[in-house]
Amino acid sequence: MALELRQQLKLTQQLIMTPQLQMAIKLLQLSRLELVDVIRQEIEENPALEEMQESAVEEKSAETTDQKSDSVDSPEVKEVTIDEKLHDEIDWSNYLDEYSSAGKTHFESEKKDRPGFETFLASRTTLRDHLLWQFAMINPTREQETIGSLIVGNLDEKGYLDASVEGIAERNHIDPQKVAEVLALVQTFDPIGICARDLKECLLIQARHFKIDDSLVIDIINHHLNHLENKNYKAISSALKVSIEEIVSAVAVIKGMEPRPGREFSEEEPIYITPDIYVYKMDGEFVIMLNDDGMPKLRINNFYRQAAIQGRKVSAQTREYIQEKFRSATWLIRSIHQRQKTIYKVMESILRFQRDFFEHGVTHLKPMVLRDVADDIEMHESTISRVTTNKYAFTPQGIFELKYFFNSSIKRIHGDAIASASVQEKIRQIIAGENPKKPYSDKKIEIILKDSNIDIARRTVAKYREILCLLSSSKRKQF
Repeated sequence: MALELRQQLKLTQQLIMTPQLQMAIKLLQLSRLELVDVIRQEIEENPALEEMQESAVEEKSAETTDQKSDSVDSPEVKEVTIDEKLHDEIDWSNYLDEYSSAGKTHFESEKKDRPGFETFLASRTTLRDHLLWQFAMINPTREQETIGSLIVGNLDEKGYLDASVEGIAERNHIDPQKVAEVLALVQTFDPIGICARDLKECLLIQARHFKIDDSLVIDIINHHLNHLENKNYKAISSALKVSIEEIVSAVAVIKGMEPRPGREFSEEEPIYITPDIYVYKMDGEFVIMLNDDGMPKLRINNFYRQAAIQGRKVSAQTREYIQEKFRSATWLIRSIHQRQKTIYKVMESILRFQRDFFEHGVTHLKPMVLRDVADDIEMHESTISRVTTNKYAFTPQGIFELKYFFNSSIKRIHGDAIASASVQEKIRQIIAGENPKKPYSDKKIEIILKDSNIDIARRTVAKYREILCLLSSSKRKQF
């Protein structure tokens, strides 16, 4: 068989990710803060894109209102497109001539006495700084100061010493006895219990500081912490040959101690959630509002647009560069508008499916999957997944991630299925209303749920209880 080259036509269909589609998908899955960062970066890199000032936005909204009032009798109103928004507002030639000319300038003297920028910055005291400050107050020797710095440098976030005395001495060629002496000194510093090597030593340091002479408290800390963790008071009572009441009193003293001395100096910053969507109930109806606070209002730079349209003397390479930046700016503006429109549609669909939740709370949450919303607004499931990722909604019931409204279904004995989040809320309510002296076991909770027409197994109850960070019945029991 001979080999030969031939040319032939073939018609195929392929899905091509255009730059516009890639940008739209990228912006769709970003959170609100991430979107603001992307917009700020694009403004810095793209000279054809600029941010509208508040005054310009207000004037633009006023013009839009006047146009609407003038066209009340008009039978048909044409939808406003991005191109129609790009009208000339500033005479850039006069602007440049005026501000490029040399004029009077005034330079303020830097020798003028005024507070520095650092004066207005709040610095947070760390655990290391707090301990070293106390150590410096006792006028230590050079060797003691070195050992103290090594000890403080080996503390973990809980305030425990994450190294042994022998290890610190061996690595730094220091006498272990001197390390032990400095460690005993640092353990008297604030916060009480700092530099302990385990929980037992931490509690004993606090007991000595507060001059707790009760031998029962000391014995429990020294020998029965494992039983204390499991609330096995009977085992402690039989081992120490004292009554349960005395054990409970001693445990109450231990509960007042701090198991993590470094907690108050934690460097973890609180994370505040800014909702992307607000849902309000007004006059019996729910209103959806997108959060545009802090979102830059974008428009095409008129100066560069005139330079390209009016055919000013620019090279072909420059013209191609400007047109490329115009396309990028236009795609960004359209993608942002499309993103906001899609988020609104998704929230509107969720509101239709979960109206009972918005009215009455978590116990009325219905089972729902991404396909339900996708079919409702005629979009793909992947698009719905991107929209609901890292997006939060403020509702009359609290702030929830959009993913929260999509739950697996739990079968009822009779009637429609119920959402798993609703079952978790019912379990939380059952445990909150139990008798602390006789808490419900997982099997008992299973029976109570079956009486409420919810059919789940005991292991499912245990799984949901762990998700809610609730202890088992033996550890919830109070004496």
